[in-house]
This record gives sequence, structure tokens and C-alpha cells, in this order.
Amino acid sequence: MPKIEGFRVKNFKSLKDVTLGCLWNEPKGKPLTPMTAVIGKNGVGKSALFDAFGFLADALKSGVEEACDARGRGGFERIRTQGKADPIEFELHYREKANKPSFTYKIIIDINEKKRPYVFLEHMFEIRKNIHRTFLAMHKGNGFVWKENLTADEGFDLDTALSSLRKRKEHEYENAEWVVALEDQRKLGIATLGNLKEHPRISAFRQFVEGWYLSYFSPDAARSLPMAGPQKRLNTHGDNLGNVVQFMEREYPRRFQAILKNISGKIPGVDQIDTEKTSDGRLLLRFNDKGFQDPFYAQQMSDGTLKVFAYLLLLEDPSPPPFLCIEEPENGLYHKLLETLADEFRRHASERRGGSQVFVTTHQPYLVDALEPNEVWILEKSPNGFSKIRRASDDPLVNNMVAEGLPLGGLWYSDYLDAR
Repeated sequence: MPKIEGFRVKNFKSLKDVTLGCLWNEPKGKPLTPMTAVIGKNGVGKSALFDAFGFLADALKSGVEEACDARGRGGFERIRTQGKADPIEFELHYREKANKPSFTYKIIIDINEKKRPYVFLEHMFEIRKNIHRTFLAMHKGNGFVWKENLTADEGFDLDTALSSLRKRKEHEYENAEWVVALEDQRKLGIATLGNLKEHPRISAFRQFVEGWYLSYFSPDAARSLPMAGPQKRLNTHGDNLGNVVQFMEREYPRRFQAILKNISGKIPGVDQIDTEKTSDGRLLLRFNDKGFQDPFYAQQMSDGTLKVFAYLLLLEDPSPPPFLCIEEPENGLYHKLLETLADEFRRHASERRGGSQVFVTTHQPYLVDALEPNEVWILEKSPNGFSKIRRASDDPLVNNMVAEGLPLGGLWYSDYLDAR
């Protein structure tokens, strides 16, 4: 399963310049773990960091201008760091498979003379044997795509590529597959080129980002009455929860019974979960409580029960998303369920075959108690008002205290994770 090893954001909301994990120019840096949690006080930028991933996914799907306006973002000037005139930048360091070299995808978004956002720069490259090998270099909708079967001693850096592009001397590059000119500068190059078999690395990366699952789960949405019809995956708001249950019942009946037994054992009082189709073709999600003969429907269940069920069902997806991003999963949950949920997230993320990389933001110490220092990043506000981030394991005192048996969440609650 592909993994994000590092992520850098510049000039996005309160994230003037924030880096998690390792980047291409930091070879000794430690990559992100399969399970990653970002903690911090209210207003330090956790939601902005979560939305940075959401923005990238939206930009791939519909273009950067639409992404700036989507999900209540309010446009480019609203999401660009306040007081800054520099463009917004994202840099994703990614490894497709364990036996393949990692590579970097970088995108810079600016506004044109009409104050409309567009892709100023898009660059996809890898460093192998100290050779900078570019797969894609785009500048204002124009650029090059290189063949991916370069030998170990061949390579092209971004400056050389853009210099050639400006001079229109593409014939200087025998390994250039073709010159690319996009009709719409607001669209990502990987969105188009990632559909072509001739570029398997670009295609794999596009599919990776397209497969991200960012949870905007709403218990009220999960209580809706959708039309009956199996659906393979839970959508971002969770209003098709019953459809996913129906799909699992139909496609994986034996496995699904084991899944429900496992889930019901983690949700206090729930003995059985199934669906019921109404006369008008709608779907009801039923929960059987051990103490009652008649079932309760999703509309009667608590926010916490629906949330835990949705998350655990998501982790049991036969073809899980490569990247699972959840903002504050603890909201509405009984505190003793949080350690169980964190353990389930880590178990799923650590599966060698097919587990999602899990990224969560939280302000709940009980959830952090179940984590290790290298899995936790502390987001804070610097004196200038911008966000800064550091890894809990970078503090030797924290490592020593956890090694002595003190829970990490308890240390956070006691202010031992605060900057000193």
C-alpha cells in the first residue's frame, strides 16, 4: 500500500510553513508512521492541516479554483495565509511500494491578473543515486513529460526543464515524451496525464490521491433514510451507512457476520446490526440492544454509537482507501472507547497487506494515551501567530517518561508536551 512519508504546506491558512515527516532534501529525516496523530489546543491549525489534504484531493478532482471555493473555503484570498502575498505550496513525499524509491509531488498555486487561482508550477520527481529525475514539469499549463524508463545515470532537474521550456527547445531532450499544453491552467497535469498508460508512476499517484478518504462524518447525515441499494464505500458524510452495510451483507456474508460480531463487542450494549428495507424502497439501519426485544433504528441511536460503528466498518473495508484522514474522531464518544478506537486505527494502519495509512487530529488525551511518541505531532502557535509543529519523540524527556510507563496523553494533560 502506498504511503506518505512527508508533507509540507506553505501559505495555507495559518500554516505559513509546516512540515511533517521527511522530504526529498532531508534524506536523514524520519518518515511519517502508518498511524499519525496531530494534537494541540483549539485554534492552533489542526483543522487547517486536515483541510490541506482535503484541498489537494478537491484540486485533483475539480481543479484549483473550484477547490478554493469548495467546502466553505471562501476563495483563494481567504485560504492564503493572512498578510502574505506569496503563492500557496504543497509538497508531498510519497512511496508507492516498499521496494520502490520514493518521489516528490510539488504544486504551487497563485492568482493571475484577473485574481483567479491557477497552477503556477507542478513538478513530480525522484532522487535516485544522487540523480534528480523529473517525470513531470509544468509551468502555467505548459511543460514536459519524460519517459519513465530512464537509466540510473540519466536525470533532469526542474531548473533545466523550465529553462528549456521558456526557450522552447524541447528537441534538446531526447528522453522527453512530449510537450504538454493544457487548455485550462486551473487543472492539474496529473489529472490528465494520470489517465494514460504511458505514464504508470503518474497514473499510480493520481489513483493514490483519488483514493484518499477524508471523513466529514455527521451523525445526523447517518440518520438519513437513503434509497436501498448496496454501495461499496462509506461517503465522506456517512449518509450511505446503511447502503454500505447492505453491500457487505450481499458481497461478504460470512465475513460480514464476523465483522458485526467484532464491532458489537466494542460498542456497549449492541448485540446485532442489520438493515431493513421499507415499502417505499428506503433503507433502515437496525441495532439490536441486548436488553430489548425490538431493535432500535439509526435515528434513535446516539451520535457516539453511530460514529464508532462507521469508523470500525470503514476499517473493515475489503479494499480500504490508501489514506484515511479523520478530524477529531473523539467527538461524542465515551472516553473509555477512545483507546479501543486508537488501537483499531493502529492495527489497521500496520497491516502489511492492504492497511490504510491513518492520519487523525485530536485534542483528547485519552486517545493519545494509546499512541507512541513517534506517532504524535504537536501543533502550536508561534508568537507571530503562525502554526509550528514538532514530533513528540524529538523530546528525550518525553521518550524517557513514556519508556518508564507514563502514558503520553497524561503527559500532554500535565503540560509535559508544551514547548520549553
